[in-house]
Amino acid sequence: MKIGLLSYRSHPYSGGQGIYVKHLSKALSYLGHEVSVLSGQPYPELDDSIELIKIPSLGMFETGDRMKLFSLKLLFKPLDLYEWLTVMTGGFPEPYTYGRRVYKYLKSNKKDFDVILDNQSLCGSLLKIQEILPLAVTIHHPITKDHKLEMENAANWKEKLSSMRWHNFLPMQKRVAPKLNKIICVSGPSKEDIIKEFLVDDKKIEVILNGIDIDKFVPGSKDLVQVNKIITTASADIPLKGLKYLILALPKILKSFPKTTLTVIGKSPSNSEVSKIIDKLDLNNIISFRSGISEDEIVHLYHSSEIAVIPSLYEGFGFGAGEAMACGVPLISTHSGGLKEVVGERAVEIMPSSAEEIEKAVINLFNNREKMKELSEKGRQRMESKFDWKLAASSYESSFKDVIKAFNNEHHKV
Repeated sequence: MKIGLLSYRSHPYSGGQGIYVKHLSKALSYLGHEVSVLSGQPYPELDDSIELIKIPSLGMFETGDRMKLFSLKLLFKPLDLYEWLTVMTGGFPEPYTYGRRVYKYLKSNKKDFDVILDNQSLCGSLLKIQEILPLAVTIHHPITKDHKLEMENAANWKEKLSSMRWHNFLPMQKRVAPKLNKIICVSGPSKEDIIKEFLVDDKKIEVILNGIDIDKFVPGSKDLVQVNKIITTASADIPLKGLKYLILALPKILKSFPKTTLTVIGKSPSNSEVSKIIDKLDLNNIISFRSGISEDEIVHLYHSSEIAVIPSLYEGFGFGAGEAMACGVPLISTHSGGLKEVVGERAVEIMPSSAEEIEKAVINLFNNREKMKELSEKGRQRMESKFDWKLAASSYESSFKDVIKAFNNEHHKV
């Protein structure tokens, strides 16, 4: 098959969507398919076997001075002008603007593809695309969850207004999702939430678990492990990730284990609730943030960590949990959203939004070397048996055949 994978942004070093695009495209290629990724900025890092087709935007989130992107030429390019104005007023137009641009490309080049897979743009143009090409759409989780948690955690009306403005694309997604012919979800809980939040017919949804790159994320030498080093994957500015509860747990953990450090794979805080908590608790020398780093660097961080903690309030899947387990790092995790499906019984379960549970779990695990060894071994075994990307790609292959068959049957009627 000739497969087109649509991704409105595919950052290679942060966020699950860039990981998803990179590894699914590679696994589909491994099965013998011809895969092209049609991406907006930031562009993904792809395997050499994958074609990258760039669908450029103004790239406003990749520039330090957005005012410089304005010129009188924008007045004659309505879509570019809309993008510039929306970003400058606090909105996020990329799903919509990417959809318009990629539809224009596909309309001119539809013979190049047998099937299209959209990576959660949920843009209005998908309804036009599924009229000209067989289309499946991946929804990792409904962004309404992110928005709701942001509103609940907002400190004042300005933060609430900012969240509402940023999520200006949600009405479009709620309108588009129920009208799609085929949706793929990455976990059972994600499917349930999509049905509830987007009012989608459950018969249109198929669950295909994501994979973990078990060839890259492998256990390291025990000599590399730093005593009492904790690692987590969570951007400080996203309440959904629950990072503040892990930080609030650190003072009591430090009383029992004074050498404790925390490495966060994600954006560092800037004028956020998390930054204020770190300053108040005097933890700046204990916590380090790492973002924009390569997979090799991420693997090295896991290899140097004694335990991993995932305090998320919600995850559609949970790449951070899976990568830690694949590296043989003993894991403490909530079961929120799709995390339960990833970690199973191979991690210490904690309730979300509870610093006390994190304190207890971390201290108990640091005191129990046998339990750490057991979690390390069983976590790796679980990733090998259930989360190989080749298994996921085989399921996508089968799903694509069904989508193509249904499209052909429908269009032969016409």
